[in-house]
Amino acid sequence: MMQVLPIQSDAHTKESPSPGRLIVLTGPSGVGKGTLMQELLKRHPELYYSVSATTRSPRPGEINGQNYYFISRSKFEQLVAQGEFLEWAEFAGNYYGTPREAVLNQVQSGKLVVLEIELEGARQIRTSFHGTLSIFILPPSLNELESRIRGRAQDSEDAIARRLCRAQEEIQAADEFDVQIVNDDLHNALNAIEATLFG
Repeated sequence: MMQVLPIQSDAHTKESPSPGRLIVLTGPSGVGKGTLMQELLKRHPELYYSVSATTRSPRPGEINGQNYYFISRSKFEQLVAQGEFLEWAEFAGNYYGTPREAVLNQVQSGKLVVLEIELEGARQIRTSFHGTLSIFILPPSLNELESRIRGRAQDSEDAIARRLCRAQEEIQAADEFDVQIVNDDLHNALNAIEATLFG
């Protein structure tokens, strides 16, 4: 059972500093979540980005501790058993999870904390973590999503088919989220995220 964090805020006056808040960015694989997140953090270094843990292998250019914490399956399962994750899920044969302690500490200290996570994890957090702002990133079309996944040249035909099948299911869940943004143009999508966070 996940802990629900009471978000602390100074409620004496409407002009008080903003309390911390958890922001979840999700969407199907290949939609551009990672690129949007990188650009958002360049523009807003005051945001706290929570680095997820995963059992998948690093992709070219990915750095341990910066893009993900790359850990073994047995280590991940040990951390699950110890209750160290705020959320976790299995996706495309690998585990992904959000380390709990750092996120809770940052939110309680008044920071905007952004998570870029898979749909299942996003659902877990929406259920257990009240006050979360959830953003779903959509592709312009499934054909465009397929082109982007193929363009990464990292997946077998089998894996691409699985990702596309999963993407269709995930897109149907977009209405569960507070905000839906179509990533048809990186600049426009980034502006829409900024308007949602800081508008």
